[in-house]
Amino acid sequence: MAQTPAYEVVVVGGGPAGLTTALYATRLGHRTALVNREGGRYETVSHVHNLVGVSEETSGRDVTELAVDQLEEYGADYYRDDVRSVDRIDPDADAADFENRSDDTRFRVDAESVALRADRVVLATGFTDVPPQVRNLREFAGRGLHYCLHCDAYTLGDDPVFVLGHDDHAAEVAMILLNFTDDVDLLLNDEEPTWGDDAAAQVREHPVEVVDDRVDHAYAATDPDRGGDAEEWLGGLEFADGHTREYGGGFAVYGREYNNELATGLDCECNDDGSVAVDENRETSVDGVYAVGDLTHGQNQTPIALGDGAYAGIALHKDLRQFPVPADDLDRLADLDVPAMPDDLRARMWRVQDADEHAGMTPPGE
Repeated sequence: MAQTPAYEVVVVGGGPAGLTTALYATRLGHRTALVNREGGRYETVSHVHNLVGVSEETSGRDVTELAVDQLEEYGADYYRDDVRSVDRIDPDADAADFENRSDDTRFRVDAESVALRADRVVLATGFTDVPPQVRNLREFAGRGLHYCLHCDAYTLGDDPVFVLGHDDHAAEVAMILLNFTDDVDLLLNDEEPTWGDDAAAQVREHPVEVVDDRVDHAYAATDPDRGGDAEEWLGGLEFADGHTREYGGGFAVYGREYNNELATGLDCECNDDGSVAVDENRETSVDGVYAVGDLTHGQNQTPIALGDGAYAGIALHKDLRQFPVPADDLDRLADLDVPAMPDDLRARMWRVQDADEHAGMTPPGE
């Protein structure tokens, strides 16, 4: 029977939070794997905004591919696969399937094509935006249809914009957009507003046009300066009564669904909105299980996700590292190898350092 690969850290999800966690864990000397399904949400981002030092022409896929190259250079294993379950290992029941299990290996990660063992698991599975129920509109995601106000309000300039939604948050987004443009339509799409009295009073007084009519479909821009054959941009919306309105773009505000199935399967506590509850180290209520990024707060911001990954990576290192040995456990020192980082990871560490610094010296493990 082939032995199942074992890792100190297995990260599930390859957005910026998961990638950063894996990067820190690997560079801090821990055997790490990242499992990322095809077509994750971040890879569909056409332009990454608000990331210092990164061009606005950079896509989420560009960032992901570069990060994966970095991970593999430092010695992490990358699996392009879809994780179906994460379970605690029962030492007795699972002994046959997971022979040679280390004392610390506590979790089994099962994907479509691979099974892994893990001492610590990091969940970075994000959330899914609830899409608008408007024909053709989803085809313009990232090209006129947006979900993140802080990322994309700037890109729409002072053109006419729309907000699709009918709750308090939709009303708030519509009013916030008045900071960018004086032409904002709040489209109820044949739904009754569910916002409260305060929001209703605000909407009445703010120069926001509330449109009750059903939106039938979206159409592409005819302006040749926008989009093109390979990447059409949203031109506007046609309503059920046949009238049309051109927009520079807009936002769908129907909420989000947290991809928390793996977390709830492990009995991790969740917040009322479905996000996974974590402490300051990004550890869940289940010992050894961490969660990072949008899965825990839904901020939908690359820099915030990167910070989450850094916090989690450092916390994992403090949790897993061999040294320093506590003062009340010093008799254990005789059984530990120095240095603790595996030889193959140390060899990679030497390769990325200045070649002149170690001229004539042989990296460990080679």
